[in-house]
Amino acid sequence: MTLYDHDGSVPQSEYSDRHLGISGDEEVNDNPIEEVRLTVPITDDPSLPVLTFRTWVLGILSCGLLAFLNRFFGFRQNQLTVSSVSAQILVLPIGKLMAATLPTKKFKCPITNWSFSFNPGPFNIKEHVLITIFASCGASGVYAVHIIAMLRAFYKRSIHPVAALLLALTTQMLGYGWAGIFRRYLVDSPYMWWPANLVQVSLFRALHEKEKRPKGGLTRIQFFFVVFVSSFAYYIVPGYLFPSLTALSFVCWIWKRSVTAQQIGSGLSGLGIGAIGIDWSTVSSFLGSPLATPLFSIVNTLVGFALVMYILLPIFYWNNVYEAKRFPIFSAATFDAQGHKYNVNRVLNKDTFDLNVEAYNGYSKLYLSVFFAFIYGLSFATLTASISHVALFDGKSIMEMWMKTKDAIGDKFADVHTRMMKRNYDSVPGWWFHAVLVVSVALALYACEGFGKVLQLPWWGLLLACLIALGFTLPIGIINATTNQQPGLNVITELIIGFLYPGKPVANVVFKTYGYISMAQALAFLSDFKLGHYMKIPPKSMFIVQLVGTVVASSVYFGTAWWLLGSIKDICDTAALPEGSPWTCPGDDVFYSASIIWGVIGPGKMFTKEGIYPEMNWCFLIGFLAPVPVWLLSRKFPKKRWIKQIHMPIIIGAASSMPTAKAVHFNTWGVVGIFFNYYIYRKYKAWWARHTYILSGALDAGIAFMGVVIYFALQNYDNFGPNWWGLDSGDHCLLAKCPTAPGVKSKGCPVQ
Repeated sequence: MTLYDHDGSVPQSEYSDRHLGISGDEEVNDNPIEEVRLTVPITDDPSLPVLTFRTWVLGILSCGLLAFLNRFFGFRQNQLTVSSVSAQILVLPIGKLMAATLPTKKFKCPITNWSFSFNPGPFNIKEHVLITIFASCGASGVYAVHIIAMLRAFYKRSIHPVAALLLALTTQMLGYGWAGIFRRYLVDSPYMWWPANLVQVSLFRALHEKEKRPKGGLTRIQFFFVVFVSSFAYYIVPGYLFPSLTALSFVCWIWKRSVTAQQIGSGLSGLGIGAIGIDWSTVSSFLGSPLATPLFSIVNTLVGFALVMYILLPIFYWNNVYEAKRFPIFSAATFDAQGHKYNVNRVLNKDTFDLNVEAYNGYSKLYLSVFFAFIYGLSFATLTASISHVALFDGKSIMEMWMKTKDAIGDKFADVHTRMMKRNYDSVPGWWFHAVLVVSVALALYACEGFGKVLQLPWWGLLLACLIALGFTLPIGIINATTNQQPGLNVITELIIGFLYPGKPVANVVFKTYGYISMAQALAFLSDFKLGHYMKIPPKSMFIVQLVGTVVASSVYFGTAWWLLGSIKDICDTAALPEGSPWTCPGDDVFYSASIIWGVIGPGKMFTKEGIYPEMNWCFLIGFLAPVPVWLLSRKFPKKRWIKQIHMPIIIGAASSMPTAKAVHFNTWGVVGIFFNYYIYRKYKAWWARHTYILSGALDAGIAFMGVVIYFALQNYDNFGPNWWGLDSGDHCLLAKCPTAPGVKSKGCPVQ
């Protein structure tokens, strides 16, 4: 495929067909991606046992634990994602202990020729990988629980637990169908390298390969544990003693009474100029680890962020576009014409839970902060830019792959890893994927049409959501597999169902979840398949582990959310929570606002002449055309390799994770990413190759374990930390949230 070149000086791989080829019967490392060649071994032992007793026990426990932790942290101020790296480390000594203590006797299954043993031999790397795949299912998230949180915590309505559980299960399981269709294009191709997987591969090698300690240095496993202990110990400071370290906005400390200065300097509620966080969760909580992201992707993201936050937003806000000064400069909330929070209960029918048009006409149109409105416009543009970018840069190669047979594809595009997998293992039959797809669709239809139609979505809406997910899996998968970035379908799905079925908030978010998450889940499955591909795991074993892991993870996510929503008083209600409480639900807050915008009011009353923001529709055309100049320049100047690294979908969509992610997260993420993937890579390349991915995993693991300790030992007993200035989990920029239009009143704000 034609993707993104590099000049040899940055950590983005050179894609060149000259790397593809073998000499005689001897296998050579001919993968075209430099990071893959540096990280992934080209050895395999097909005789190693994989689906062992240890795999099942440790895998299911790891899956359940990570599902619990990620949903647990998902309701907190900093939404730390606990990656599967944590389980990857923890299970190793346990697996070795089981290998040393469990009986080795074989047990035969009656009637069959099957036999099994609790202890088939030494704990091996393939068992370890499958346990990590289990854990990855638990770490990947269950988007549908946002619907449960929205209904119970924000709308204060009930939902049948069985309906909620089926929603969580089916939205995750539908992705198997799309994964089965596209796995040979997004897994077998060596150009689809899935950068984040290299963290896992690097760590597996550190844990299992015998390594001699270098003189004056540390082995990789020693390095991991030094960083892990340091991260674990340090997180007691930002996690409990000094939460303000997560966002240090120095400008606000200097100009304590200036609204404009605080709007410019606030890292959580403003432009974030000069804001920084001294906390790894600030670095990685919303944007992922910068250590596992290619430099060209980091640079594109920062360029897009700067264009939005430092050029477009100031122009729009201080020119009062869309009455911008009536509202905060940076907010995910919804407002009425007077600048007050939009009272959605005034426009909802209590019995049918849909829009009361007469009440709406008598109240107010729905307003957004200009930033939030602009983010939706950029989401429109990102979607169409993704389509045109993939069509221009990869369309010819994709068409060739579709037209050729599977064997021809393998001959043309196979690298050493693909050849070894095809030689040693059987592939997964397509009907396995299709059977899961059919069952998932049937259960999803039951969830939507049954239970008194509490989900509001009719059968045709579910099928339409599935078609959208199927259509976007391949182009977005290509972006994800090469850049570590994944444009979402959340906005386009909201837009479509908002026009087709307006006034139904639950139907809107359910349609979004089926349309968006089944695609995202397919890409998560494919990413795990690529990890198995790198580590030479039998594909059938991968499928079984993923299937069981998905069921376990969905159930645990649902159970954890149901428990927390029922046990923590005032969860998600920032006005009622005690000072220092982390249960602010930032992701669920944005989800709730989206349900009002797209579901209750609907795009017809927002983005047409009936609403305030019809101009945002031009973003579809702008996004579609944006990659064209880059493509033309790359063809005119083919030797200028940096041109192909200008990735318009990433630039346009850089701020799409906002306003859940804040300016301080981008600032800190960018500084760390450039330092490691430019400076360290260029100056200390051997160190970078040996330690960077291990460093990322160790930092994640340390924070994850300390976060759980803090909760169960202290915060569970309403002990949120010492009562002092640094206890505030905000950034002490209270005036940054103030409107600046004359006469608009807001609590705690000066009237202009």
